[in-house]
Amino acid sequence: MAEIESISLPLQGKHYIIYYMEDINRIKMVLFEKKKTARWLAGEMGVTPSTVSKWCTNSSQPDLATILKIADLLEVDIRELFVRKYKQYLISQELEK
Repeated sequence: MAEIESISLPLQGKHYIIYYMEDINRIKMVLFEKKKTARWLAGEMGVTPSTVSKWCTNSSQPDLATILKIADLLEVDIRELFVRKYKQYLISQELEK
């Protein structure tokens, strides 16, 4: 069973506690969802494909500024790179309005 970790992120003047599972890599999943490759991301970021591979396998993690750039390139909210069900949460909130 994967260990559940949490982090606190300050976004838009609020702190969000974000829980994630160590064995699930959101960058890898969002690349797949957006039909983009790690090689594409490497080219856009100006890093080597092996750097992106390390991010996708949790061998290393990008810093917050890099994560923001990845979110912009993939056209997702930064929280989608941390929380698997964030998109479904946003949709449910819109439906409740």
